[in-house]
Amino acid sequence: MGTQPQGLLTAIAIGLLIGVVRERRHTDGGTAVAGIRTHAMVAIAAAVATHLGMPALVAVVLAVGVLALASYLRTRDDDPGLTGEVALLVTAMLAALAQTQATVAAGLGVICAVLLFAKYPLRRFARDIVSERELSDALLLAASALVALPLLPDEPVDPWGVLVPAQLWKLVVLVMAVGMLGHIALRAVGARWGLAVAGFFAGFASSTAAVAGFGQRTRDEAALTGGAASAALLANLASLLLLVGILATAAPALLRASAWPLAAAAVVLALAAALGLQRQAQAPTLPNEPEARAFKLSHALLLALVMAVVLVLSAWLRSLFGDMGALATAVLVALVELHAAAASIAQMSSAGGLTMAHAQWGIVGLLASSAIAKTVLAFVSGNRRYGVQVGAGLVAMAVACAGVTGAVATA
Repeated sequence: MGTQPQGLLTAIAIGLLIGVVRERRHTDGGTAVAGIRTHAMVAIAAAVATHLGMPALVAVVLAVGVLALASYLRTRDDDPGLTGEVALLVTAMLAALAQTQATVAAGLGVICAVLLFAKYPLRRFARDIVSERELSDALLLAASALVALPLLPDEPVDPWGVLVPAQLWKLVVLVMAVGMLGHIALRAVGARWGLAVAGFFAGFASSTAAVAGFGQRTRDEAALTGGAASAALLANLASLLLLVGILATAAPALLRASAWPLAAAAVVLALAAALGLQRQAQAPTLPNEPEARAFKLSHALLLALVMAVVLVLSAWLRSLFGDMGALATAVLVALVELHAAAASIAQMSSAGGLTMAHAQWGIVGLLASSAIAKTVLAFVSGNRRYGVQVGAGLVAMAVACAGVTGAVATA
């Protein structure tokens, strides 16, 4: 709970901040509703009323509401929006909140000021960048993540304890989210850089989902193949960086031993992605308004089904061969989940279950397994040229890692 001076000062700051933004809106030719002085005075009134008691605060809020209504009735012909009137009420409520929770009120005040200031960028985003179809896809994505996901069990439902419905559905959500991210980035930034930026950041969530999502786009828009392939490779670069983080946490010694091979793999991925971006720059005229959907739910469901089958198969092999088959099982798991497999090898290495040499080659095996699986996925989800470019980059990554590992081992 904030002290009285702090609450009063916070209330005044909120009024001034929101008032400044509203005052600047008056310079664009619109009708003035309330500027810096009005918002500051309303904030002071609400803050003082809060200390006088609830009846005084209710009276101030009602008075501000009446004034806002009167202002709207006078200006609605020139400015039918309600933003100015609502901002006045928000200033009063935040000033009152500042008397007991100054930090929260200040943060909310900054958010409100940003929303008011970003009127035109937000309007452009809602009206020009996001299409009707993208909005429909966004609603489906939100329902999948916020409605369906919480309802699914987060406990295994199979005898081996590997099939967790909630985890599998997260992959479905990730595939859809990657498609949405790439689609909006493409519209906002452009075909050359939008996909690349979206791809890199999507890789931290799921490079598999990124390969599938960007591959789907190339079937609808062949001109974007170079950029989509680069985005998929950059997603795998981000995934490789995440793998480095896992090794640094679980097995620092293994990371030090594998530093040069992993660095070589990262360089190869970056060069392959750069080559794709160069080709995209030389591509023919790109469509200004993509008509493809941001994602296909059926595609995401199929990917989750494949992952479930491979997880069950790997668990079955582990039950047959025991600890002796742990490394082979990890390589198999890498077909669908690289980081889980890397964590498994890191744990075995730290516990002494694997020699350092075997663990190093295990990392190579994981990258090779992941490269094979994602190459197949690239051909299945995208067009042929996309599959070739993504597959070439991933295979080159695995070969570079294996080559440097062999050179280090013989040195």
